Amino acid sequence: MLRLVSLQMMATIVAGLIAGLIGGWAAMFSAVLGGFCCVVPNGVMAMRLFAGTQKPGGANPATFFIWEFVKIALTLALLYVTARLYHDLNWFALLGGFIVALKSYIILIFRQK
Repeated sequence: MLRLVSLQMMATIVAGLIAGLIGGWAAMFSAVLGGFCCVVPNGVMAMRLFAGTQKPGGANPATFFIWEFVKIALTLALLYVTARLYHDLNWFALLGGFIVALKSYIILIFRQK
């Protein structure tokens, strides 16, 4: 899961650079914030699931579903906070950065031998 979260972070940075070249600083920050709205909840969930595997008895399937709900709630909360606090928000860039980070796992699928 750490590989996926780090790949999402790299994809977010690349999306931010591309958005910055096309739309300027506001688009760059919007794309990066959109990516972070995906990367941060995934990182929290990955750390929590990893911690669950380290305890005796291993991971509990119910823990996965609980943390999946927490991840979705945290994603929505971060998107809401971003929309409320960043006044120069470029919605197209925000959604683009979010989708790029969300779908970056496709790169790992194509890298498998």
